[in-house]
Amino acid sequence: MASIERLHLVAKLDVHAKESLLKPNPQLDNAISNSAKNGLPSITVSELQGQFLSIQCQLMNAKSVLEIGTLGGYSTIWFASTGAKVTSIEIDPKHRDVALENTKGLDVDIILGAALDVLPKLAEEGRKFDLVFIDADWNEQWEYFQWAVKLTRKNGCIYADNVVRETLESDPDVTGKESLFAKVGKDERVQATLVSTVNSHKQVDDDMYDGFILAVVKES
Repeated sequence: MASIERLHLVAKLDVHAKESLLKPNPQLDNAISNSAKNGLPSITVSELQGQFLSIQCQLMNAKSVLEIGTLGGYSTIWFASTGAKVTSIEIDPKHRDVALENTKGLDVDIILGAALDVLPKLAEEGRKFDLVFIDADWNEQWEYFQWAVKLTRKNGCIYADNVVRETLESDPDVTGKESLFAKVGKDERVQATLVSTVNSHKQVDDDMYDGFILAVVKES
């Protein structure tokens, strides 16, 4: 099947799923439009993925979420809409300002700074989170993951996004000993799996296939 035809069919399925499964949320809609108006890149999670994050929080009865990479706060809103307190880290001042506008009224703390500077401080404070969502610089993904393990409570959850697309782009062999999959698999503190995804969210064939690592922390 041609790539264009595949993308068309997946887009048709996405539209049907969104119309069937999603409920109206003006704050989420405003976050998308306000982020676009302020020139933020259109790289946020899809609506259905956001709903998955919300459901994951509810299944865990998560009260505290750590988010590495805020952008315009779209995924932040999904987390906070469950009643969880969200601590989010954003390196770009403009992105943080827009996210603060978009998340107004929610229990959200957006920390301005480089994640690898902020994460050690959170650990020093003895902070622990029920769920950690990693959606930031791919080149530092393994470092983020290691800090996430330290900052997640026992039996808490780590979600590392975009691992399929980024791995395919950075390692054509996809079986490198230094891949994120290999490193996470050797970490005895967690049990992890890969969840592959397909969607037309970005309307680009090369970005249609992706996936995320989902890990439970056995020992932090």
